[in-house]
Amino acid sequence: MGQKTKYIFVTGGVTSSLGKGIISASLAKLLQGRGYSVTIQKLDPYINIDPGTLNPYEHGECFVTNDGAETDLDLGHYERFLNIATSQSNNITTGRIYQNVINKERRGDYLGKTVQVIPHITDEIKRCIQILGKEYDYDFVITEIGGTVGDIESLPYVEAVRQLKWEMGKDCLVIHLTLVPYLAAAGELKTKPTQHSVKALLELGVQPDILVCRTEHDLPKELRQKIAKFCNVAEDAVIESIDADTIYDVPLLMEREKLDKVVLEKLHLDSGGTAKLEKWKSFLTRHKNPTTKVKIGLVGKYIELKDSYISIAESFAHAGAANEVQVELEWIHSENITPENVAEHMKGIKGLLVAPGFGERGIEGKIEAIRYVRENNIPFFGVCLGMQCAVIEFARNILGFPDANSTEIDEDTPHQVIDIMEDQKAVKTKGGTMRLGAYNCEIKPGSKAEKIYGQTQITERHRHRFEFNNAFKSQFEEAGMSMSGVNPDTNLVEIIELPEHPWFIGVQFHPEYKSTVAAPHPLFIDFVKASVAIREREKAQSAQGI
Repeated sequence: MGQKTKYIFVTGGVTSSLGKGIISASLAKLLQGRGYSVTIQKLDPYINIDPGTLNPYEHGECFVTNDGAETDLDLGHYERFLNIATSQSNNITTGRIYQNVINKERRGDYLGKTVQVIPHITDEIKRCIQILGKEYDYDFVITEIGGTVGDIESLPYVEAVRQLKWEMGKDCLVIHLTLVPYLAAAGELKTKPTQHSVKALLELGVQPDILVCRTEHDLPKELRQKIAKFCNVAEDAVIESIDADTIYDVPLLMEREKLDKVVLEKLHLDSGGTAKLEKWKSFLTRHKNPTTKVKIGLVGKYIELKDSYISIAESFAHAGAANEVQVELEWIHSENITPENVAEHMKGIKGLLVAPGFGERGIEGKIEAIRYVRENNIPFFGVCLGMQCAVIEFARNILGFPDANSTEIDEDTPHQVIDIMEDQKAVKTKGGTMRLGAYNCEIKPGSKAEKIYGQTQITERHRHRFEFNNAFKSQFEEAGMSMSGVNPDTNLVEIIELPEHPWFIGVQFHPEYKSTVAAPHPLFIDFVKASVAIREREKAQSAQGI
């Protein structure tokens, strides 16, 4: 809209996991619906350069951007809500901040100076915050600060916010997300944690402009007045964020609370009118009012923490709505699957997705599950390691190579049907060294993949070190597996399928990273459709007594 970029900071208090990412994405959606260009970034206070080397149990899924950045899972929410790709600049960690400052010091940029947290670290934080506004000319940059106010790790970020608020004046505001817990024994909502959280922020020199209060019960007017009075904010700037049925309800709940209106007023912008959210509401209607349902199995080894596969789960929500189907995910731990119990685990499942991952744990369970669905004509979708497991299963049970494996699991197998990529063989360091980001893929005309995508040239995101071994390609194709998608530059196999199977596709890339509310991924849409078709066929056969 040709205006100076406005900066909005979202901090959290009382406890972690209150949903700063969803609130940030919801506000961004409302502002986008009003015609503004918006982006969101996440500042993470841990010292890892990025989350790429973190165990999913520690941090949930590692999300990958087009430019190959391994980032926080909140960036997935940003993309799913806004339908706009993020980049390396959208996720900054303390590790990266310190790395940048130390590199500058080694180069001599600070020659003669003592390098300190203030001003050098805070200046680098401020520079990273403003990159998106200065280089891409967004109307709004929303910056989510990870962690909880009061954490020692977050102090430099809060100090940077204090400085920017002072420097930018009316072009900057702070939203503080806090908790108003309900004490069942007292039968009351309690505001004291919020008061203490805001006090901690005030002690660091930052006055929040808006308070978003997470709560299980409606906040009555008198409590809002109390919070406003004790926390130095206007009463209309105390926003209720009540627990929602789905994350996709939150933008509408925030609109009802007038969060976008209050933000615009405080930034001295026109707050008239409302956000245009017709497509969003249409998605929600289909999401909440399915005409049928289908059970789909998700096999992985991090099942205890569902955030490990959050992009896959949300892709099923998008694809389900596109098909007006409720996808009931059956989460199956791959370590628990054996040849003896696989049929029990697959009971009632009309489609199976085998998830990505690394390492040996749970591999044999994944392979066993794939064998079962291949032999029983149940739709199969393999993602990254899931695709590689499908290759191993086919080699063992169709090609007759019982010792077939990936060299990631067994370096000495004579049938290395999955092998480390050539350019990965010399790589010694772990962080940010995989094949990452968007790469092209050429799809074979007439293949199922080509029918699903509706084109032969696609681009998808990757995160892997191992690949299909092309030395075995002719043997696989002669036995009935089609290599229906390859990278045009490296000849890397990107898509496999079994043409004789109702729906059997494995992909080396991660389609879940590109699925959004506005653009559900075609592979997920067609997989859900195929799973429903299997269920309908079984119902028809049952009715006929077959």
